Amino acid sequence: MKHPFQIRIMNKKIVRNIFILLIAIGLGAFFLALLGPDPARAWQAFLLNFLIWSGVAQGAFLFSTVMHTTGARWSYKVSGLAESFAAFFPISFILFLLLVIGRDHIFPWLHYDLHGKEVWLNLPFLFTRDALALLILYGLGLAYLYHTLWFKLGSLPPRGKIQALLARSWGRTMKDERKSRRRTSVFSILYMTAFALVLSLLGYDLVMSMDSHWYSTLFGAYTFVKAFYIGLGGIIILAALLHMAPNSGVKLLPAEFIDTGKLFFAFCLVWADFFYVQFVVIWYGNIPEVTSYIIQRTMTPPWQTLAWIVFISGFIAPFLILLNRNIKARPTAMLVVCTGVFIGIWLEHLLLLGPAYHPDAAALPLRLSDGLISLGFLGLMMFAVTSFLSTFPDITRNKPGEVQ
Repeated sequence: MKHPFQIRIMNKKIVRNIFILLIAIGLGAFFLALLGPDPARAWQAFLLNFLIWSGVAQGAFLFSTVMHTTGARWSYKVSGLAESFAAFFPISFILFLLLVIGRDHIFPWLHYDLHGKEVWLNLPFLFTRDALALLILYGLGLAYLYHTLWFKLGSLPPRGKIQALLARSWGRTMKDERKSRRRTSVFSILYMTAFALVLSLLGYDLVMSMDSHWYSTLFGAYTFVKAFYIGLGGIIILAALLHMAPNSGVKLLPAEFIDTGKLFFAFCLVWADFFYVQFVVIWYGNIPEVTSYIIQRTMTPPWQTLAWIVFISGFIAPFLILLNRNIKARPTAMLVVCTGVFIGIWLEHLLLLGPAYHPDAAALPLRLSDGLISLGFLGLMMFAVTSFLSTFPDITRNKPGEVQ
């Protein structure tokens, strides 16, 4: 008997075909922009979406490692959904490597005098260290996934070739449950550590460096807190969509939505705190080369309006809405709130990167192609996630009394 999620996703293939269509639209928009009069716009949109969607996958997967480390039994099904985002890790790594092709359009500092910063800001070193960092992060994540899948699926008959392959591997390597549980805990802690370090590095290299004379000691922490924030949003969106879809095979209790929503609400506050603290420290420091970065993005048109949109959609609106406990229990409402936050954080990336690419812009540098390229990345993400859930349909199966 087939799992209901397999019937909906694997046999009818309706949802998967939609995602393939989104990928095709995004790919077509990217190449059209690339062949247009301003190919730099295509690569800049590519970088922005790489950062956003990789952050969603990395932050969502972090949820599972945090829940495992803290022994949170309530999160079993939600953690299974979080683990599905690991399917985007290989795609994310390939997308990062593709940035090498567009390097001349992505890094404005290639044409500047860096005043001694060339030791750090040079392309061979940057791509080497970031690629190694991503390999370490994703390697630790997949090692943790390998072990946690054994605890969830190892006692079940394998479904399909991939599960059969894993079952044979588990038979050779996972013989002692106590040692396996300890290794799972070690990999979860290592992933959390690597998450903070690697996301900080990517924030410095792929965002902060675009204005090569600006620096912030809080920017690394701001980057990985933001990734966890949108990662939680990604989990809630996925959980809400599957919960509302008929025959999806995934149903969450109101308490599970409420608890996940509380965590999302908490990191809404943490993100806003880092946003504010970084702003205040720079403002009171009053160092011209640092304050000019903030002034340009918050007090000069067209960025001033965008800064308010980001702050309202990323903090004010979700904060006020999620004060209501009942909202957190409603999948439709949480879907709307998290989608709004995601759009706000997408625009926040534009706010950080846009002035470096368009310093003299009279209007916000937004085009239809930017949105279409984003749809392509959405298609990639959801294709990867649904493929994972189709391969491991029992990943959210509840096992009462079992600690992860």
